[in-house]
Amino acid sequence: MFYRLEDEIVSVNFDELNDNILTFGYISVSELESFYRQWGFSLRNVEKCKEKSSFFSGDIEVYDGYSFVKINSVNANSVNRLRNCLALFVKKNLVLVVNIEENGCCNRDVFLKVLSKISCENITLEKLVCSFFEGLISGDNKALEEAELQINSLEETVLKNKADKNFNMRLLNMKKELLTLRGYYEQLIDISEALRENENEIFDKDSLKTFHIFTDKAVRLKENVDLLRDSVVHLWDAYQAYLDMRLNQTMKVFTLVTTIFFPMTVIVGWYGMNFVYMPELHWKYGYLYVIILSVAVVVGLCLWFKKKKWF
Repeated sequence: MFYRLEDEIVSVNFDELNDNILTFGYISVSELESFYRQWGFSLRNVEKCKEKSSFFSGDIEVYDGYSFVKINSVNANSVNRLRNCLALFVKKNLVLVVNIEENGCCNRDVFLKVLSKISCENITLEKLVCSFFEGLISGDNKALEEAELQINSLEETVLKNKADKNFNMRLLNMKKELLTLRGYYEQLIDISEALRENENEIFDKDSLKTFHIFTDKAVRLKENVDLLRDSVVHLWDAYQAYLDMRLNQTMKVFTLVTTIFFPMTVIVGWYGMNFVYMPELHWKYGYLYVIILSVAVVVGLCLWFKKKKWF
């Protein structure tokens, strides 16, 4: 689908495209294969659109008449599940979005959302490209705020000694998600800076500041992600300290139990020697005496440990 941005947004067919009127298009890879020669695009770019890549490489190629950008995007609200891939062809008066791979129509939704916000009165090629980039990160600030609240909640869990056995895995997943988002924003920063260099001079030099504005937004998002990653690392350290503390408490209990019952071992060993002239062996109260002695030793040690505040 193609839309001419004149006095108003007009839906047109491929045959109605006009090189003198700014046009915003959304097509599939198969449609790109059919029309790339008419636009003067390289076959190499078409082949790249067929390739699937899970890395945030910031793939951009600049030609005399156009720029080619391939973007691996993610949904900040569901980093591990909703990943998408698209390509962008930018030439004079044309911004073409190629849908390579998407989950839940995310690429199409971004395109339509950007289209609905366009004001034909002051739209330019530079603003259109940056508007699409901003559509890719729309709502990410809110997602990062929610991630921060989640980290704060996990911190409270640790402080209240309520961390469960899955706590480690939750931290690891969060760390992986933040690392993915960091790579995503770095990709957008690289692409925006490369387009701002305007090597093929398809952009108006006076309007290049729009790329600078978008770059600043992406940099702020990346910095927020870095802060969240630091928080997760600190939370990981706090959780390890919590585990060490629990282990120390367990070892303390074992040590106290061993210390309390060690005298029982001495008593058993003493009266287990069975010497002939041990008076307690023939004393009718000998058995009761050993019981009282054992209980007295245990109670005495418990009172002493409690006085020392060891438990």
